[in-house]
Amino acid sequence: MLITHHTLAFAFGMLGNVISFLVFLAPVPTFYRIYKKKSTESFQSLPYLVALFSSMLWLYYAWLKKNAVLLITINSFGCVIEIIYIVLYITYATRDARNLTIKLFSAMNMGSFALILIVTNFVVHGPLRVQVLGWICVSISVSVFAAPLSIVAQVVRTKSVEFMPFNLSFTLTLSAIMWFGYGLFLKDICIALPNVLGFVLGLLQMVLYGIYKKGNKKSNKMEKNIPQEPLKNIVVASPMGTGEVFPVEEDEEEKKNQVEREEKKKQECEV
Repeated sequence: MLITHHTLAFAFGMLGNVISFLVFLAPVPTFYRIYKKKSTESFQSLPYLVALFSSMLWLYYAWLKKNAVLLITINSFGCVIEIIYIVLYITYATRDARNLTIKLFSAMNMGSFALILIVTNFVVHGPLRVQVLGWICVSISVSVFAAPLSIVAQVVRTKSVEFMPFNLSFTLTLSAIMWFGYGLFLKDICIALPNVLGFVLGLLQMVLYGIYKKGNKKSNKMEKNIPQEPLKNIVVASPMGTGEVFPVEEDEEEKKNQVEREEKKKQECEV
């Protein structure tokens, strides 16, 4: 019995669905923390808005393509779970963060998506419509990979993998392999191409983990008695709308500003 390209595409797509489903649930601990503390702390909503936008685009692409059912299943789930995250964020965010989230949602998830709908339905027609939308999806997917590159830079700078969990890096690599295989056997370059970058990036993260994991133990001992800094999330959306969550420390500039404010208060008290 010969294994056809369709069978292989289905197998890779099913595995991709399982992995992506688990990755979509990665932010659950973050939002449990938000719910428990009734505060979004220093977490940002932009990554979840981007992940939702990505899922919406891939869902629309799969609907136009008509033979990509497994893209529809995972990105339908992605849209639902990301909307839940965003609603929870808006519920517990400060007024400024809430207003910013609503503005971003209106501009990106409603405005930009509506513009893409108009262009693909009234400006381009026939097979060209799918091609244009596919390359829009590719461009969004590739741009999202800027987020994990900042984590890679932080690991090299600090020589510590504290904020780059191995299991998430491994998941990114595995997810990229599955969706690359799905795109390859489906003969869809728009699905396969971005996952080449996803695989390379995931592999790079695992290599760095192997190099700097010893340095992580040393830094843990040194920082044992230091108060824990507030964390914020970077969600890395892969080409199929999945996402990875990396907890990262507050921006260095924010820390400096906080130190300066504390020193200023001390000086005022002395005066």
